[in-house]
Amino acid sequence: MSEPDDLKSGDLKTGDSAERFALVDGWKNLTPDQKGASVALGAFDGVHGGHRQVIAEAAKAARTLGAPLGVIRFSPHPAQVMRPGAEPFLLMNPGQQSRALADLGVDLLYDIAFDEKLHQLSDEAFARLVLSEGLGVRHVSAGFDITFGKGRTGDAHSLRQLGQTLGFGVTIVDPVSDADGGKVSSSSARTAVQSGDVERAAQILGRPFAIEGVVVVGQQLGRKLGFPTANVELEDYVRPRLGSYATRTRLPDGRLMPGVANIGENPTTGVVKARLEVWLFDFDEDLYGQVIETELVAFLRPEMKFDSLDALIAQIGADAAKARALLLPAF
Repeated sequence: MSEPDDLKSGDLKTGDSAERFALVDGWKNLTPDQKGASVALGAFDGVHGGHRQVIAEAAKAARTLGAPLGVIRFSPHPAQVMRPGAEPFLLMNPGQQSRALADLGVDLLYDIAFDEKLHQLSDEAFARLVLSEGLGVRHVSAGFDITFGKGRTGDAHSLRQLGQTLGFGVTIVDPVSDADGGKVSSSSARTAVQSGDVERAAQILGRPFAIEGVVVVGQQLGRKLGFPTANVELEDYVRPRLGSYATRTRLPDGRLMPGVANIGENPTTGVVKARLEVWLFDFDEDLYGQVIETELVAFLRPEMKFDSLDALIAQIGADAAKARALLLPAF
């Protein structure tokens, strides 16, 4: 098992190639400059250390072949199609994922619709129609646990065989572990977020788990109580443990603001659908209708129901003091 530290070898160029990044819609009728890439194949939810290792191998092949570096993602996530009605589980929204991949030096991000027609393609048909004929791939890098095609009949072994038949190279990447020997996977990151262990989630992801969304009108009680909050719906994100968190929020203009947030149903003031409510310290600007991204830095306490508003206000003050102590050395 390899470790994410292996990625420091220079196989990936972070940040300096974002200006070359292009989002390609689908796999049909592509222009010549959109084809012939060395691609990483997978879901890439979270773009964690294991994903970065897969992309690093695709980048290595791209340099050898003189080809662009590509990543294939499916929209929506295949699990959302195969398990309709399941609980939300995503670690990133498409915008966050695109930015993370651009920062890794990806040239072409193929956004392929995972619809019923694609779902019904056999593994051979997917490799032939999508990878070979549609994208004209020259090399494919994938994780050891890759599955594709109707009934998930395609795997790492069949991908190698199909590559030999269709004329593209294949690299299969071994499992990745962190420095403590823990599993690096989207599932382990989701488990960490769901349990409130956001420090562990950040270790797996290589960055804090962050919720991005449009600021909406909430109960508007916070301002009356002395702590105005920016409220964001959780949408398709995996549900963090309900409670209070120390946070950092990136504003539309790039400013990064420390704060404290509650993710919960507000049992004291009237139960609502669980959402993110973040109080930005020393900040008093109108954010309604704007997109913000809030990193969950540390879990402070589980959600509680208080006997009075005074008790709630006192606890929020205590949460804020703890969050300031954790965050302000970094600001």
